[in-house]
Amino acid sequence: MLVCFSIPEAGISFKAPFAGEKLHTEYASLLTLLEFVELNFKMFRGKPLKIYGNSLDLVNQVNMKAVCAYEFTELLKKTLDYKEKYHFSLGWVPPNHNPATSSLFD
Repeated sequence: MLVCFSIPEAGISFKAPFAGEKLHTEYASLLTLLEFVELNFKMFRGKPLKIYGNSLDLVNQVNMKAVCAYEFTELLKKTLDYKEKYHFSLGWVPPNHNPATSSLFD
């Protein structure tokens, strides 16, 4: 599996191998992006943070529309801490309509 994210407006893409199941990898990708935002906050200050992902399970858990499995509660808590700090929105986009994902694998 790969941890990956893309910020097309800034020409930034990141991918790295990750040993984990699908949802664990999705959380790791989102948290890696949020850590990037934290480390480079000057880039994002004053701009709305709109994040999109193609994992409906992850999007629903972070938006409190689905129950999180016990094994992911710490990852969800960390994500929600970032959400409280940076006030980002997280929306779902189908994998085949996600230009950011396809650009990661070009």
